[in-house]
Amino acid sequence: MSETIHHQVVIVGGGTAGITVAAQLTRGWFNRRDVAVIEPSDKHYYQPLWTLVGAGVVRKEVTEHSEASVIPRRVTWIRDAVATFDPEQNTIHTRDGKTITYDFLVVGAGLQINWNKIPGLRDAIGKHGVCSNYSYATVDSTWEAIRGFRGGNAVFTHPSGAVKCGGAPQKIMYLADDWFRQTGVRSQSQVIFASALPNIFAVEPYRATLEQVVKRKQIDCRFRHDLVEVLPETSEAVFQQLDTGEQVVIPYNMLHVTPPMGPPDFIASSPLADKDGWVDVDSSTLCHKRFPNVFSLGDCSNLPTSKTGAAIRKQAPVVVKNLQAAIQGLPLPAKYDGYTSCPLVTGYGSLVLAEFDYKKQPQESFPVDQSRERWSMWILKRYLLPLFYWNGMLKGRM
Repeated sequence: MSETIHHQVVIVGGGTAGITVAAQLTRGWFNRRDVAVIEPSDKHYYQPLWTLVGAGVVRKEVTEHSEASVIPRRVTWIRDAVATFDPEQNTIHTRDGKTITYDFLVVGAGLQINWNKIPGLRDAIGKHGVCSNYSYATVDSTWEAIRGFRGGNAVFTHPSGAVKCGGAPQKIMYLADDWFRQTGVRSQSQVIFASALPNIFAVEPYRATLEQVVKRKQIDCRFRHDLVEVLPETSEAVFQQLDTGEQVVIPYNMLHVTPPMGPPDFIASSPLADKDGWVDVDSSTLCHKRFPNVFSLGDCSNLPTSKTGAAIRKQAPVVVKNLQAAIQGLPLPAKYDGYTSCPLVTGYGSLVLAEFDYKKQPQESFPVDQSRERWSMWILKRYLLPLFYWNGMLKGRM
């Protein structure tokens, strides 16, 4: 017979979203709320720094902490993985055979990287110039590829569909271009940005700045190109041109791949999912559209904004306030306006800090023109944001 466990609030996911909500829910000396986090991993990563790991700025070890060290003190850690949801019965079944029941559920399980959707990719990563910043295991391969590049085609991809931080696929390209210039190989190189998107960035005035960056750096942008196969034997990348449907083959000497991403399978196959597999929530209250005791935030939700840690920083207080109201049987008071942020690294020592809302209107935090490339914003990303993350967000203080 399976083990049955009950908690007042169950949080699925021990990443940025789950831990931030758990910390805020249990913060305060007299807070005795019964909260559990379901998370199978024993490591917690600060993924925004992986761009700088891939560019040789920081060691990847500084992005890793133990999961145990970030679980809030008064939270029960259930080290297991969700197999299925039964929201009609307020029940979760886990991989290890547990049955977990709840009064309220928060789903913050992140997204899933689908390496196998690109034939040839998984076997090619880490060999002959093929690399990716998108996992702890592969991020070192990017710096190796950049350091070892001696000229030719350096190709950087951006897939169709959702990705973690919409600007990340191009950040590493700008850093690589800087490195190629410093080491004298840029003159015998072509830097190609093959992106499934129709333009470099969706929000003005940041797009105008980035268009000038790619012009200055002489980057060959090939929009509406979606990677569909890697041919490591011939060092070729195969793309589908999304407007015409034709296949385009681009030879590479270095290939940085942003892999396809999507909702975790255990969410996509559940009653919580919308037609595309994401948790189906109201974009303002973050409450599930069909199950009023379920909330979701972060990458696994269908919120129509960029999937970033900065977005979670604004989403978490909305979930917490609305969950506290729901527990008391009160109307949901808090509203989320779609705020997100993307620190767009444009080179070693320069960064554009894009901040915007659902309407793609800038919602900036500093009294300067953030659409300009700034050294001060680079310092923010390199040194301050990691401190805010480990000592602020994950402690429920921000």
